[in-house]
Amino acid sequence: MTDTTLDLGPQTRVVARLAEGVTDAQLADGTPCPRYAVRHLLGHLLGLAVAFRDAGRKDLGATTDTDPRAALPDIGPGWREELPEALEELAGVWRDPAAWTGMTRAGGVDLPGEVAGAVATGELVVHGWDLARATGQSYAPDPAALEAAHALLLAAADDPGRGGVFGPVVPVPPDAPLLDRTIGLSGRDPDRTRPA
Repeated sequence: MTDTTLDLGPQTRVVARLAEGVTDAQLADGTPCPRYAVRHLLGHLLGLAVAFRDAGRKDLGATTDTDPRAALPDIGPGWREELPEALEELAGVWRDPAAWTGMTRAGGVDLPGEVAGAVATGELVVHGWDLARATGQSYAPDPAALEAAHALLLAAADDPGRGGVFGPVVPVPPDAPLLDRTIGLSGRDPDRTRPA
């Protein structure tokens, strides 16, 4: 067993509240994610919630084998119900310490459970920021999730293979707030006020 578990519930609730604040008129607006409109970002959040839910269950198959870059994600008409439900299920699965142990798969990549949990946390934190920035909402991520996301991104900062997942690190002053430093490590400019 591992002692690196983290309750994803506080961060999934933050993301669910942000999604609830999205208006239909904003769905076509740009986001800090290249190629993603708000609707695509929401589709990505839904897809990753399902994929990492199943990864935590070790229920490997189509949801865990699909490369998230294989197709542009999108939402269907029921996304306002489906996304919060998937986020709640994701948090529930990762409350089980067994989710953090052994091997699993997400995005077609085999990885240890504790790494999958850390990646899910990082995705929720960074894409929560993306969604808040794109829709003009305030954003205060769960502090524990933010710490975990920062640690994950800091460890990958010098990885030459990060270009397939993140853009180049954006330099941020070392005394900047932790959220800004985390967003900079993800390849985003924390000072950008308009989506890409």
